[in-house]
Amino acid sequence: MIIDNLFRFVQDDLAAFGNIDPGDDMLLDVQTITDAMLTTGQKVAELGIRFLLNLVVCWILVHCFYYRKSKRRDYYFTFMVFSSAMLTLLYIMGNVEVGVGLTLGLFAIFGVIRYRTETVPIREMTYLFVIIALAAANGLAPIFHLAEVNTNPHYVLSWGNVGVMALVNLVIVGLVAVLESESLVKHTTSKLVLYDRIELIVPEKRAELIADLEKRIGVKVENVEIGHVDFLKDAAFIKVYYNLPKGESNSVNSITRAKDYVE
Repeated sequence: MIIDNLFRFVQDDLAAFGNIDPGDDMLLDVQTITDAMLTTGQKVAELGIRFLLNLVVCWILVHCFYYRKSKRRDYYFTFMVFSSAMLTLLYIMGNVEVGVGLTLGLFAIFGVIRYRTETVPIREMTYLFVIIALAAANGLAPIFHLAEVNTNPHYVLSWGNVGVMALVNLVIVGLVAVLESESLVKHTTSKLVLYDRIELIVPEKRAELIADLEKRIGVKVENVEIGHVDFLKDAAFIKVYYNLPKGESNSVNSITRAKDYVE
């Protein structure tokens, strides 16, 4: 009733100008537009397109780039399930405006991950953020548009919008592929060593220390950092920096206790 009264009020005002016919076919019928809805088939198709695109892109990122180096099956499972669950949640929410609410929600997710569970390494956190961002884009980007608003308003699939959404995913995948490329940068990693020859940790014997480390752990040492020193046990923690060979991972290099190992 309110919309009808408002529409009649607008028609009367337009007629007062003398050159606009309130019954003109070009005049948008507000009541008709609000009645246009997606059919069940269109909703199922929309969910299928969004879910399939997001699943394929997530699988490419996780399997082809992340898992190829880290070999962490636990994060493989987490990333795939998290991405699908996030997209499904955003799709069910429907026509939600991306604003402060969604932003605070994402920060809340990261807060739970950071402070309520074990510390997530920076590389895993980066992949998690990328997966969440892609799930949000794939779940909220419009892929239907309103057609024939004057006569028979209905929604039709816009392949242009689908193409743009696919292009966004392709750009992110391409960026990750370039940054993960073996030829782009050297993959420097670190190994924590409990060292027993503390007489070599002094600055003037740094070259001798590096030579001994290279002989004992079998890597070309790029740099070292001296950490905690225990003179009672004649031991010191040393952080050894070296370049990873092609295809090698470093998922356990910083682990010093057996209970911290996750297969």
